[in-house]
Amino acid sequence: MVKRTDTRQIEVLKYIYEQVELKGYPPTVREIGKAVDLSSTSTVHGHLARLEKKGLILRDPTKPRAIELTADGLERIGVKPSVIPMLGVVTAGEPILAVEEASDFFPLPPDLVAEENALFMLTIRGESMINAGILDGDQVIVRKQSAASNGDIVIAMTDEDEATCKRFFKETDHIRLQPENDALDPIILNNVSILGKVVGLYRNHI
Repeated sequence: MVKRTDTRQIEVLKYIYEQVELKGYPPTVREIGKAVDLSSTSTVHGHLARLEKKGLILRDPTKPRAIELTADGLERIGVKPSVIPMLGVVTAGEPILAVEEASDFFPLPPDLVAEENALFMLTIRGESMINAGILDGDQVIVRKQSAASNGDIVIAMTDEDEATCKRFFKETDHIRLQPENDALDPIILNNVSILGKVVGLYRNHI
């Protein structure tokens, strides 16, 4: 017999998953309580603490929305996860050295991971892409590819082996890497190497 507590915890897991899928970031404790009919935030906190102890979610207690389902958490609600490598930090401001070795792996639902295209994740530092909704601390999901169309948001490697996140434009005699911040100037280059196209975003720091 399934305990009511276990059933409620499954409801909490499913709601967190659905909100991340829908919005790209997890819900607040109050939103979770409202969705699963729990009026007390302390009761919601209790469920989250038990889910974390079971290894089904990860939380950052200093941030109100920093909740993510682990691979075990996804499996508990019937979603078989795939994982993509997290390749460290890339800047949305001045270019920085690229990080090529995986620092961790991030679970994703299998429908988001196309078998024919490798995906990886990077953490963004800087505010040059804020008009595109990419904020400092966001994690972007990148599809590995070497070509881009005008207007694509890409991770690009400059001539000096530095990586940056910008919007790509191929013009008559140069490449323009355009920030999405009116206060910043574009980067103009003769050549650029495209590491991949940004295809998704995950935010756990609201």
